[in-house]
Amino acid sequence: RIRPPGRDTILEEGGTVTIAASRRRAPQDRRGVPARRGSLARTEGRQALGFASPALIGLAVFTVVPVVLSIVMSFYNWPTFGDKTFNGVGNYIKLFTSSPDFWPAMRNTAVFTVVYVPLSIVCSLILAMSLGPRIRGRGALRVLFFIPVVTPMVASVLVWKMMLQPQGLFNGIAQGWFGIKLPNFLADPFWAMAMVIIMSVWQGLGYNMLIFSAALEQLPESVIEAARIDGASGFRMQWSVVVPMISPSIFFATIMTMITSLQVFAQPQLLTGGGPGNATQPLVQFIYNQGFKFQDLGIAAAGAWILFALIIIITGLQFAAQKKWVHYEH
Repeated sequence: RIRPPGRDTILEEGGTVTIAASRRRAPQDRRGVPARRGSLARTEGRQALGFASPALIGLAVFTVVPVVLSIVMSFYNWPTFGDKTFNGVGNYIKLFTSSPDFWPAMRNTAVFTVVYVPLSIVCSLILAMSLGPRIRGRGALRVLFFIPVVTPMVASVLVWKMMLQPQGLFNGIAQGWFGIKLPNFLADPFWAMAMVIIMSVWQGLGYNMLIFSAALEQLPESVIEAARIDGASGFRMQWSVVVPMISPSIFFATIMTMITSLQVFAQPQLLTGGGPGNATQPLVQFIYNQGFKFQDLGIAAAGAWILFALIIIITGLQFAAQKKWVHYEH
């Protein structure tokens, strides 16, 4: 007598009874996964999606949709109020051929980046090396140098603007102590750009300093001692031993500083307003003026995508060149 599978099976042969216990298998889906486990995974997936949905909705509304819309706007004559008309690549052609402020803005951005990035990296590296283990109170000094990074930009710029005025602190000290009359920093094209760069270096000095300080603290003492035994010291030690060993951190800081410099906006906008004339107007300020001052959102969107392409190209070149000078193994 044979019972259905899934239960104990009784076989009778010649008066001998054999009981074979068959194993019960849980129902499975098409992939061979137990149905209960698959149901639990789906439940957990729905719960995870529910928890992540506010962030995903925010990402879509405030990032994905604006990015897609800006691409569309760059191919249209898109005034803030009025009819929108498609003009293909006309906005890009206009920027490169007939916009009077576009190339000066590109030049100002290039000047700012070329001067600001090396100056910021070198000053931060020197400062990090100076705050070595033998310096007393180096923790407090690091906090002191990092304060400008977390200080609101508007407050920092207003203080600098008051100090740079003809009746400000710098001119008062120069005339009162040394009898020297300083130029009007914010009215001269050369000095205005110089002050924007100097203030930007001061503002971001502490960020790169902390990156380099963390890298310096991770250096193996055995390599340093071996270099000292071989006769390395002073500048030779720093340049030939320390700098190559922290080159990944230098590369990261250079990439981030480069991207930040290409997107500079708040410092010239608040300190000089882009002036005198357009001597300190960078590309982001040009885009801002086109969109919100002249109400030409199509030109502004095209300028933004040109800036994006510029950042991608320069970053790609940096990644290609880093193979020659960045050392990831000590």
